[in-house]
Amino acid sequence: MPLKMKQLPQSERPYEKLLMYGPKKLSNAELLAIIIKTGTKDETSVDIANRVLLLSENINGLAYVGIEELGKIKGIGKVKAIQIKAVCELATRINAPIHNIKTKISNTSDVANMFMQELKHKKHEVLKLILLNSKNEIVKIIELKTGSINQINVAPAQILKEVIKEEVDKFILVHNHPSGDATPSEADFKITKKIDECSKLFDVNFLDHIVIGQDKYKSIRAILNKQNKVLEQKNPTQTKTI
Repeated sequence: MPLKMKQLPQSERPYEKLLMYGPKKLSNAELLAIIIKTGTKDETSVDIANRVLLLSENINGLAYVGIEELGKIKGIGKVKAIQIKAVCELATRINAPIHNIKTKISNTSDVANMFMQELKHKKHEVLKLILLNSKNEIVKIIELKTGSINQINVAPAQILKEVIKEEVDKFILVHNHPSGDATPSEADFKITKKIDECSKLFDVNFLDHIVIGQDKYKSIRAILNKQNKVLEQKNPTQTKTI
């Protein structure tokens, strides 16, 4: 017969363990068990939490498990399922980059790290427009479009309209690949070049287009710059830069 939570040493009970050692010492199941609170006559709250985690590939995937699916687990009723979903949404909002307004951007990794947690588990492509002032500080973040599972179709005019409206002269684009592969597609390169050409007409600096994958990212600007250097070495007088 399985041990009940009260039968475990205090150092192994989620509540007491968090108080003694802090939240970072708890496993994902133990943290989730604190939300679940109680177990059943056959299982502890940690046992139930482990079964909840089996519904997704990892803890981040839990945000995409539905209330009905959670409710099918013995020990997780409708109320507990709602509580779990509420905690997932809070975690998403905490990681959302809205808190990064006025943050100074120094390099590509600053932007990629800012959006990684929010975008890496999205099931569809999402395009973000980051507007910057002359000091490279974030002025505004706009979610321009949510696309299909494979691509986003966006017109350069839509992007430049937002840039001009906010009276900034620098911007960065970020979008995710639901497959987890951050390698830019041919369509990504094509739209990047098109937007860059249009931005030059308005004397606007298109700094980069970043693709987010599963804990990885790629800078399209860096890739194109590298390609241009190779072309420059082969044909110094015929090189085109974006």
